Amino acid sequence: MPGPRQLGPRPKLKKGIFGRLIKTIFGYYPVHLIVVAVCLLISAVSSISMSVFMQRLIDDCIMPGLTEGWEAVAAKVLGTIAVLAGIYGIGVLCSFIYTRIMAIVCQGTLKRFRDSMFDKMQTLPIKYFDTHAHGDIMSTYTNDADAVRQIIGQSMPSLFSSVISIFGLAVVMLSYSLWLFLLVMVALFIIGKAGAHFGGKSGKYMVGRQKSLAKEEGFIEEMMTGLKVVKVFTHEQEAKDDFDKLNEQLFDDSMLADKNGNVLGPITNNVGNIFYVVLAVFGSVLYSLGAVNVCLRGVEPLSLGMVVTFLGMFRHLSQMVGQISQQITMVMMGLAGASRIFDLIDEMPEEDNGYCELVNVKRGENGELIETTEKTNLWAWKHPHKEAGTVTYTELKGEIELENVDFGYVPEKLVLEDVSLHAKAGEKFAFVGATGAGKTTITNLINRFYDIPDGKIRFDGININKIKKPDLRRSLGLVLQDVNLFTGTVMENIRYGRLDATDEECIEAAKLANADDFITRLPEGYNTMLTGNGASLSQGQRQLLSIARAAVANTPAMILDEATSSIDTRTEALVQNGMDRLMEGRTVFVIAHRLSTVRNAKSIIVLDHGHIIERGNHDDLIAQKGVYYRLYTGAFEMD
Repeated sequence: MPGPRQLGPRPKLKKGIFGRLIKTIFGYYPVHLIVVAVCLLISAVSSISMSVFMQRLIDDCIMPGLTEGWEAVAAKVLGTIAVLAGIYGIGVLCSFIYTRIMAIVCQGTLKRFRDSMFDKMQTLPIKYFDTHAHGDIMSTYTNDADAVRQIIGQSMPSLFSSVISIFGLAVVMLSYSLWLFLLVMVALFIIGKAGAHFGGKSGKYMVGRQKSLAKEEGFIEEMMTGLKVVKVFTHEQEAKDDFDKLNEQLFDDSMLADKNGNVLGPITNNVGNIFYVVLAVFGSVLYSLGAVNVCLRGVEPLSLGMVVTFLGMFRHLSQMVGQISQQITMVMMGLAGASRIFDLIDEMPEEDNGYCELVNVKRGENGELIETTEKTNLWAWKHPHKEAGTVTYTELKGEIELENVDFGYVPEKLVLEDVSLHAKAGEKFAFVGATGAGKTTITNLINRFYDIPDGKIRFDGININKIKKPDLRRSLGLVLQDVNLFTGTVMENIRYGRLDATDEECIEAAKLANADDFITRLPEGYNTMLTGNGASLSQGQRQLLSIARAAVANTPAMILDEATSSIDTRTEALVQNGMDRLMEGRTVFVIAHRLSTVRNAKSIIVLDHGHIIERGNHDDLIAQKGVYYRLYTGAFEMD
């Protein structure tokens, strides 16, 4: 049988996570937590009081009753039992109250965490999602949030109650007997050392467990998305092997975390049992000294009730310590989950230093642009000039200019180098070139998904760094090769391009994209519900909806990134006519592998390894007999 696999270093739990979690929860529910703390305190005190009353019941009631007769102590017995029942009832009521309140606190905190994570996710740059597995992010919402639920709903109340009980029991036991209390301290010291040792190891492996679980879920999500590719290329065995490696890592982390966490329970119980016997022996000796009226210097004799009560309190104390040891694993897992949640919440949002806004305007008597709250369908860039204290308005036309642009996704490797072009309003530009030439990167930069380190990009003569990103993107229509449809009706998916669009405008946009014909043949037409990213539609139909979505946005500039690559030749012919109408009067950037779709572009830009090597219209480039000529005459599809 092979030996244990050597594991790499585990991530460590960040310091201060527990304090931050408590501070965050208290910030959400200060009054609720104060009430819970009071209820837990009363509940713990009532539990301790039962032990004290047990001593009174034995020494003041049972023992005298054996000598004086039960009639003499009956009233005292009933009174003690009544008080004990009252205290017990109060404890039960407080327990009921704090459990109800903690349900609100627990689920409310998780709701706020998820809200915060989702809100932060909307502010993160595209780069974050390009560098993090989607399944890993989803694990934060599910597994990590569930781990936090357990620490808030179960571990924290249990720990707080146990600490109060331990402190209270320690005070009472010290008041009974110093010597027996010292024995109790020895037992607690042994348990504490074991807890620190094994709990620390458990915490380390628990952090690794959460990360391993996130990696495994990310892999599963990836495999489910690409299952057809896996089967087509008979990659099943390799996928199983890769999964086994991730699952083995998760097994190791989980096993080591549980092994170190679960060992605390038996240690606590066995140490408690051993010292229970030791305390019983020493307690009996102290009781015997009192029974025969023997007094030793510095040793106070104990009554029978005190001995019995002390043993009961120690049993209660060991149970409390056992509860704490049992919660250590859950606490560590919860803190690991909280750490990952805070990591997402703490991610740096997408930077936006823009100050130019897109506003509705109308023309004055002299033709000047005047800002208005009316819906005029005339837009302008509101450009404040802080130094001069003035504001200028530039009409939104869709003129785009790139000047000496350099860019690399990593600093040491440029994807674009010294790229310059000028697309006037209403002109159509096409980008062609092999995969990795930088075509899509240009469109990413125009949308400011990434910011450029050198060069300038201007929109209507304004540097896009000065334009607020939401306003910039609202002025650009975008049709991607990979279509994303959301759960909802066909109409709602088209309206995603502009949320205030009317049904009539959505239908008109669908007609413009030649999507109306297949939509009206769906079971419920525009009210047909789509799920699973439009799984019930063909790839071409999904792309037509994407084009209709861009059409309803009615922007002056449009980017079509491989927009017709997933459409068959017959459908492409239908779409091309609609696309020509859609592009009329707009500035359009087209990226296409099918060179037949870019023949009517005003300027065709040929890219190679981030450089513009040829530019011109179709006829000019064919006449040059360069790279474009060889691509066009050699194959209509480029690799």
